[in-house]
Amino acid sequence: MEGKTHIAARRALFSNKIELSMVVAGVDDKANVSLLAAKHVEMARADEGAIVDPFMVMPLETAQLLMDELWNCGLRPSEGTGSAGSLAATERHLKDMKTIAFHALKIPT
Repeated sequence: MEGKTHIAARRALFSNKIELSMVVAGVDDKANVSLLAAKHVEMARADEGAIVDPFMVMPLETAQLLMDELWNCGLRPSEGTGSAGSLAATERHLKDMKTIAFHALKIPT
């Protein structure tokens, strides 16, 4: 079944944890509406140096949903350089400085 993925993230009550839920809503082979819900991740021992398969593979659109949900929970990237907000502020500042410099030097814009 290929369907629309929904991801929800929320801060768990009384702890410093984030709860994640994911469902895929779609239509099965018999034209019935169906819902698939993600279950618990099972942890298993691995040998040191072992190649470990990913426990989940998701399309970019689903990964973006997850990132947006985590952002809504108040999580931000640890490394703030290069963020879109920072870049936009820098671009506005440079535009302002260009206007001031051109005005001071009497250069037409």
